[in-house]
Amino acid sequence: MTYRTRLMASALALAVTAALLPDAVAAGKQSPLSAQDIASLVQSNKSRPISISVYATGLNNPRGLKFGPDGYLYVAEGGIGGTHSTTPQQCQQVPNIGPYTGSPTGGRISKIDRHGHRITVTDALPSSQTAPETGAFISGVADVAFIGHTMYALLAGAGCSHGVIGTDNAVMRIAPNGSATMVADLSVYQKAHPVQNPNPGDFEPDGTWYSMLALDGNLYALEPNHGELVRISPAGSIHRVMDISATQGHIVPTALAYHGHFFIGNLNTFPIVEGSSKVLKLKGNGQLQTAVNGLTTVLGIAFDRRDRMYVLENTTGNPLPTPGTGTIVRINHSGLRETIITGLFLPTGMTFGPDGALYVSNVGFGPPPTGMGQVLRFDLGDCGRGARDSQGRCDRESESLPIGAGATAW
Repeated sequence: MTYRTRLMASALALAVTAALLPDAVAAGKQSPLSAQDIASLVQSNKSRPISISVYATGLNNPRGLKFGPDGYLYVAEGGIGGTHSTTPQQCQQVPNIGPYTGSPTGGRISKIDRHGHRITVTDALPSSQTAPETGAFISGVADVAFIGHTMYALLAGAGCSHGVIGTDNAVMRIAPNGSATMVADLSVYQKAHPVQNPNPGDFEPDGTWYSMLALDGNLYALEPNHGELVRISPAGSIHRVMDISATQGHIVPTALAYHGHFFIGNLNTFPIVEGSSKVLKLKGNGQLQTAVNGLTTVLGIAFDRRDRMYVLENTTGNPLPTPGTGTIVRINHSGLRETIITGLFLPTGMTFGPDGALYVSNVGFGPPPTGMGQVLRFDLGDCGRGARDSQGRCDRESESLPIGAGATAW
């Protein structure tokens, strides 16, 4: 059985939620989990003054998230899936977890104001889901990034192999009115440029793109299933930066950050082996070097102004994805690590805000109903000498590190 089959079959693991929240189940609630129920699972390291709050709710499988130049938080969402399907006669299907079903619409991007109010930017992007017997896990919009004031979206749920004929996984330019224009067709690119070591038993013809960031006027996107990092220009040209599969095999690279170098975290295959994931650094000579090892199911990486790395772990202590076991690990440049947050419910993305707080997509996948996704805010208590401007942002000495800023310690 491949790791993807194991992942989708792990829908049964979601039943542990009842054990985590016995009072809610005993009360006979039709939907035992409220946003506050889920947030109540999360705990901070008691030795650190970390404040936890629910920043936004009502999200449909939230994934990557970024603050835009307007100060809003933009959240990529997998969406709600769909019922359209394709056949082997139309295109190559995904083994084990297929056939996918999907819809050309339903994938969503939301923007969140500083009061936590959610506004739909667009819900007209593709969304798809695996076969019901494998958990009906949903993909759609994987991440967002900004070049100047222009927003770009990374699609992961499109393509014929995902049941959405006439669409492709791509980078899309999103206009202020929500309309989307394709910039680069990633499905076509991957089919024309295979990686060195794909996994035939777990092969997604259209890819399952996960992370994207903007740097020096270009976009960089990471794809876990084939295992590669590519650069996309605003004009639409695609260039492979690194075939990760060539040296690492099928490690499922998911998380991408830039801090003087590119840093890449991996989910790894299933069943989960505690400590089997890592963060790799892409050196200037094009070689990958292990920066941090001994991690588990990495889905996010971020750095603060004090040169510390934060790693988001989706599941710990279990062989399959399990709610209430996600963590955030903080690592300083000397290698000292500390688990500062525990109890996250299948978290899928993480970013720093201009206020110096950490924002996390929680309930990034899991059981129906949709709309249970949320963004949690963690005030780390690290705003320098305590100075903040009139907008509540950290002073320059302690604000989060901007994309592209240099970092020598790592």
